[in-house]
Amino acid sequence: MSKRALKKYLSELKQEELAEQLIDLYERFPVVKEYYDFVFNPKEDKLVQDAKVKISNEYFPVKRKRPKARRSVAQKFLKHFTKLGVEPQLVADVMLYNVEIAQAYSADKNVPEAFYKSMLNSFSEAVQYIALNEILPDFKIRIVRIFNTTQNQQWPNEEEFSRALDIID
Repeated sequence: MSKRALKKYLSELKQEELAEQLIDLYERFPVVKEYYDFVFNPKEDKLVQDAKVKISNEYFPVKRKRPKARRSVAQKFLKHFTKLGVEPQLVADVMLYNVEIAQAYSADKNVPEAFYKSMLNSFSEAVQYIALNEILPDFKIRIVRIFNTTQNQQWPNEEEFSRALDIID
């Protein structure tokens, strides 16, 4: 069904019928329920805190022995936050937190080359997102700290991290 056909169909419905359909969607689809729950009661801080705990658990697990160190966990949260319309400052905070926790993990571990490339991608995306949303003053200190940490830990791709910073200059 096209958007035009949907609009026509919805305009022909009575108020009560439209309300019944929305309630049906709310009950059937968890995504719709989650969206409306967020719209009417946006507990953004709780969402961000939950995301940070799960991201941290990827690198420093509480219940299992070995860390999984998957970037995809953070990416799923970030995509979800973007769909919900979470404030850009909070999204950027989680983006930078992901890189910071990964740096803490790599400080005392021998990690594969792919890990560094993955964190470069996360860092580049965060810097671009921050620049696009014009919130650089709020995060400049953290961005510089992340860059300095890559140099202190002698990451093999520290030059690429420098190029990622060129976006904000």
